[in-house]
Amino acid sequence: MNSTQGEDTARKVDRVDRVQPQADYSITLDGRDLSRMIAPRLMSLTLSESRADESDMLDLVLDDSKNDLAIPKRGADIKVAIGWVGEQLVDKGTFTVDEIEHSGAPDIITIRARSASMTNDMHERREKSWHGQTIGNIVRSIAGRHSLKPAIGDALAKILIDHIDQTHESDMSFLTRLANRYDAVMNVKDLRLLFMPIGTGKTASGKALDVLDLTRSGGDQHRYHIAQRESYAAVRAHYHSNAQGRRKSVVIGGENNRNVKVLPEDYASEDDARAAAQAEYARTQRSQATLDYTLALGRAELFPEMPVTVSGFKPEIDETPWLVKKATHTIGEGGFTTALELEVRDDPTSERHRSHFRKGGR
Repeated sequence: MNSTQGEDTARKVDRVDRVQPQADYSITLDGRDLSRMIAPRLMSLTLSESRADESDMLDLVLDDSKNDLAIPKRGADIKVAIGWVGEQLVDKGTFTVDEIEHSGAPDIITIRARSASMTNDMHERREKSWHGQTIGNIVRSIAGRHSLKPAIGDALAKILIDHIDQTHESDMSFLTRLANRYDAVMNVKDLRLLFMPIGTGKTASGKALDVLDLTRSGGDQHRYHIAQRESYAAVRAHYHSNAQGRRKSVVIGGENNRNVKVLPEDYASEDDARAAAQAEYARTQRSQATLDYTLALGRAELFPEMPVTVSGFKPEIDETPWLVKKATHTIGEGGFTTALELEVRDDPTSERHRSHFRKGGR
């Protein structure tokens, strides 16, 4: 081989090494596969998966400069899977078209869809009083009303609630309030009503999630935030004693702590107050530090509640066990990226990060 041939071979190898992976996706509308038709027109695909009461959202922006695209009907079902060419796509479920916008020039169609099953019925206000019911019974009853399959954490399902009123409140709002009181995940995904403890590291079916290891070299951007004013050592909740008619309180986190957060609501019983204080205390611990992290190469398999560790940052960041709060997958001109919102995960094996926060990050 002469030197010219050697240089040509080296250039070819270099070009192969620099070949960028290509994003891939599958989009069906009411059962009809539109992936190939959409491909030359797709300007961006954004899929946001949330842990909170927000529904998962899908945004499609399409080039309609040729005026040859039909505007989909509201209520149409869009099924989406995303990933990389040559790899198995990750099914992200079914979404219902909620908003459509046509703008120009140049002409663009924007389609916004939300998780299927997050129906209008769940947002209708109701009057209902629940007496002597477990959380499991309440969630199963509401799931059945909307033809959803309930997925409830075992520990939560057994909690007995003496009395709670659903006054001029939708099922979605009521379940969100109940989830906040018991520090739970409440969401509707693919005909399933999820009501699970936050940060358990398990899927809705109870399967344990592997801890995901992320390195700084795999990301484009990050933002780590910690603030002393957001750090509470304890939470106090008040309740009224029916027997004595006096206003009492419970404290989670230790009576002797000076930095105590006081909940504004008075609760009906000691059990309700304790549950609310425990839930808020858990939230304050998770929010003591946050990390926003954008992966240069998207990871379609990432979703809320996945446990995460990171490396390559500052020691305080690397030593913190993290939990995915929100994942936003974007396919567009910039390729395929995944933006993560992380919060502190309760890891009993990690004492170093807790002592760091107790000292106010100093």
